[in-house]
Amino acid sequence: MRSLPSLVSLRAFEAAARRESFKLAAAELGVTPTAISHQIRGLESELGLRLFTRKAREVVLTPQGLALYLDLRVAFDAIAESIDRARRPAERRQAATLSATVAFTSRALAPRAESFRSRSPGWDLRLHASDRPADLRAGEADAAIRCGAGQYSGQVATPLFTDRYAPVCSPRLDIRRPKHLAGTVLIHREWGPHASGPRLPSWRRWAEERGAKSVDPEAGVVAADEESAIRAAVAGQGVALASLTLVAAELDAGALVQPFGPVLDGLQYDFVHPLGADDRPAVAALKEWVVAEFGADSARVSAG
Repeated sequence: MRSLPSLVSLRAFEAAARRESFKLAAAELGVTPTAISHQIRGLESELGLRLFTRKAREVVLTPQGLALYLDLRVAFDAIAESIDRARRPAERRQAATLSATVAFTSRALAPRAESFRSRSPGWDLRLHASDRPADLRAGEADAAIRCGAGQYSGQVATPLFTDRYAPVCSPRLDIRRPKHLAGTVLIHREWGPHASGPRLPSWRRWAEERGAKSVDPEAGVVAADEESAIRAAVAGQGVALASLTLVAAELDAGALVQPFGPVLDGLQYDFVHPLGADDRPAVAALKEWVVAEFGADSARVSAG
């Protein structure tokens, strides 16, 4: 049996976090600002967390509040999509399945899901989130967004963008210069067997490009995946070398800061689908949406 807080309080929190205002959340949900405040205080008490910093004329998400909001946004979007499908049982709808890593799915794809539905009426978007590459030939997904060297045997790859990496950390650590890294925990991420090569973003590469001889690029902790590394940084557990694409929301909200460079070019993101699947409606719908959102205008086939 699931142990969940009140869905009423979760809904009040999600609306207040999205609107960045108790007053606007109250107007959206048809209740009073006092009711919103009461629900959120009850949720904070139940979770044992402070979700907002309350100021004179505004409320600001804490790092823990931001992390909860990002997850709830994905969950509420999925619920809304399910309810929307249930309300149209007689309508014949088609589904397109796109695979990507857990971090990219939750941070880059899920927030843009509504634009897919707007661009492709009659289609449902299914997001396959896994750090294990989906077997496209076996039909686990219609297409995928992959990050790597751009070589995918027997598949068509449309380049999207090259990711960029930089040190990020919680502002509470008060790290302003590279020398402040001495004695600070460096957060590394485990890339796995699908990504390798000298261009892989790493603290060693960063230290070499910066000329930071006082930094031990091997010290610190290793997170199992990119999402875990970002969450550790938000929680103030150290400094992560993170994808600026994936931490954009935290940087905008002030939960993370990028104190200094250099910024490293990372791996390339590609839209990938099986060879010969260009004319499949699901692939075409996904490609049109992904290219519009992330930008690219060329394709290539990887032989092998």
